[in-house]
This record gives sequence, C-alpha cells and structure tokens, in this order.
Amino acid sequence: MGHRLTKIYTRRGDGGESALADGQRLPKDHPRFEALGTLDELNAAVGMILALGPPADLRPGLLAIQQCLFDIGAELSLPGRRDFPPDPHKELERWLDELNSDLPPLQEFILPGGTPLAAACHQARTVCRRAERRLVTLHRKEGLNLHVLTYLNRLSDLLFVLARVCNRRAQFDEGIDEPQWQPRRPPD
Repeated sequence: MGHRLTKIYTRRGDGGESALADGQRLPKDHPRFEALGTLDELNAAVGMILALGPPADLRPGLLAIQQCLFDIGAELSLPGRRDFPPDPHKELERWLDELNSDLPPLQEFILPGGTPLAAACHQARTVCRRAERRLVTLHRKEGLNLHVLTYLNRLSDLLFVLARVCNRRAQFDEGIDEPQWQPRRPPD
C-alpha cells in the first residue's frame, strides 16, 4: 500500500463529494459509495461478532471474511478493477456445509435473536443482504466482478447458519432455545 493517512480530516468532502482510490470525485450518494459504505458497515458488523467473543473455532473464518470484505472494497474503489478471485466463496461453502451438518433441519422460520452473539450474526446477515443489493444496483449501471456478488450471496447464508450454530451451542450450554416464528392462526 502506498501512503497511509496521517491526517483524518481533509475538508475535501465538505461539499458532498468524495474521492475514489483513483482520484475520481463522485457525489457521496453515488451507487459506488453506497456499495462501499454498506460493505464497511458489514465489515463493522462482523467485527461486532468478533468483539462479542465467538467460540475459538469460528474466529479464523470471521477474520478471513473481514479480509475478503476489504478486498472487495479495494476493488470497488478502483472502477474497472477486477482483482477479486473466483474462489473465495468456495471456502464459505465448505464452512457452511460443515456447520450446517450438525444443525437440525429447519421446521419453521427462525426469528433473528437468541443469544447476543446469534443476534449479531443475524444483524450482519441483514447488512450483508443490503450490501448485495447495493452491489447489484452498481453492477446494473457499471458492471462488476460477478465473483463479488457470489461471495456476498454465500456470506449471508453463512451468517444465518452461524446464528443458528451460536444459538444451538447456547442451547446446550445455557438452555436457550432457537427462536422460531409462531404464525398467527386466524380465529375459528
């Protein structure tokens, strides 16, 4: 990486524009900044999961996810760049299959919640879905590396499964059940 920031504020964004890594200035509400901002929010949400102290076996994968999210952001900050490789989603799929194999089949929809750790996974999942939508919008306008979209799609699935895993482990340790949707039945 070239130079690092030594001064946090520059005042160059005070007029509602910001610069991409190539120096191009765009309005702060441009779809590219919407996508970048939502990826940043997603990375912060994964950071919150890590801050809540997940089981040790989940930490390396979550840290790898944060690195991939930065890689995606780096690619988006340089229009036309296509560095994100085609295979990071395969590691997510491997991890998904491994984690999901120990979970009972879904009988009902799962409500976001349970333990604080599981709730944080659900929160990150919803931010991931929004990031994916923002990238799809940008892709329609400018075209993106489709491997990025594949990665985010798998990541949201993984975050859902991680929430289930966290609740399942807590169920054994603390007696907390996985919250399930109880559909309202019309009166007879």
